[in-house]
Amino acid sequence: MSDFINRPHIEVLSAADGDRRRYWSDDDKLRIVEESFVGHRQASATARRHGICRSLLTTWRRQYRNGELGSSRPVSFAPVTVTKAPASKANPVDPCSSPSCTVEIALPNGRRLIVPEGVEPEALARILAVADGQ
Repeated sequence: MSDFINRPHIEVLSAADGDRRRYWSDDDKLRIVEESFVGHRQASATARRHGICRSLLTTWRRQYRNGELGSSRPVSFAPVTVTKAPASKANPVDPCSSPSCTVEIALPNGRRLIVPEGVEPEALARILAVADGQ
């Protein structure tokens, strides 16, 4: 009996006993991240529901916002066509003929550009390429 008391019971655990990490496909990550953005749900509740830690979901959400997670987010710009307005005989004065008329452009990276109304398209394309970081 004294022999049993002096020997501690030892259990050896091996990494081969089971999978230590789970693999999440990009589709699964996108589905979970988009679910976390819906409504007023908290990220921690969504993470708990899927059995992941909140910090992992936060990392996935940041990657999603930066376009690094799976397929990139769709572009948030709407297509625009500019046409010359027909001359109106009732209002011969152009309300935007002054140099103070500007156009504000919001970029996906959070930057805003304010350019004059008559900016040349080639110059605007060069400015956008620099400001957007491409």
